Amino acid sequence: MTVTTEQAVAAPGWFAEAIAELPEHREVEVDGAAIHLRCWGRAGTPGVVLVHGGSAHSAWWDHIAPLLATTYRVVAPDLSGHGDSGVRSRYPIDGWADEVLAAAEAGGIAGRPYIVGHSMGGRVAAVAGARYPESVAGLIVIDSPFREPSAESVAGQLRRSQKAYPTEDAIYDRFRTVPEQAVLLPYVARHVAEESVRNTPEGWVWKFDPEMLRKRLERGRIPPLGSLRAAAAPVLYIRCELGLVDRKRAREIAGLFEPPATVVELAEAGHHPMMDQPLPLVATLRTALAQWDSADRSNRPGAFARDLQ
Repeated sequence: MTVTTEQAVAAPGWFAEAIAELPEHREVEVDGAAIHLRCWGRAGTPGVVLVHGGSAHSAWWDHIAPLLATTYRVVAPDLSGHGDSGVRSRYPIDGWADEVLAAAEAGGIAGRPYIVGHSMGGRVAAVAGARYPESVAGLIVIDSPFREPSAESVAGQLRRSQKAYPTEDAIYDRFRTVPEQAVLLPYVARHVAEESVRNTPEGWVWKFDPEMLRKRLERGRIPPLGSLRAAAAPVLYIRCELGLVDRKRAREIAGLFEPPATVVELAEAGHHPMMDQPLPLVATLRTALAQWDSADRSNRPGAFARDLQ
């Protein structure tokens, strides 16, 4: 996908206003790694942690978070091995879950956070809820298949990730979502691409650790999916109509939780809804969060997301 500067400039007003709400940048050390955070909204208030997908980073939420920050403190971490965070010798998913809870505290969220996770980040969110059931107010999982990609897919991504590019424009032109998606809003894709790279003596490279890809299959074994039933918070599963998860699989995933997650469908959205249906995604998040709030954050089963069904 190629995104020109002219396309990137032709963004609607809401997007320009959201991007202009620059985040506060913080850092917290978790098990020896520096974890970078983007934060919006008033510190010391109830809040939401937004967890990116595999090989992505916190800037994927730059146009989403400000639209939630009128009500909540919003914190988006770069998981270790991603974005501007430090690297590790191994990347178990429960370690990422620990980073999410540490980010909530260090980012200035008061009380138990809501956790929203996209794709791989949805599984991280679910594991955080299972590991710390008394510390999470609610979970929203976005189009997470809850299975690891094939070894062939990971190997292909690894080959692409190791190349250095001579110029910024050259690497921007190579920006792709994983999996690739037919429809991407060009102004969103351009912004994310610009935030996805760093300059090195070898040239421009993507901001994630290739070792994280090499060890991807290893982290899928920790912990077993059955342990997700330990999550005490209410769970909303957002299935993207054009995403990775069909209705049958979405029902199976919902059943991993006790009580089962509520499943809703985001119409005409690909696997990366912040890239093609950002405003419907925000509306869905706001509705679910408001309903949980109206239930006094009590986590009573069935007391959420009724209007979304």
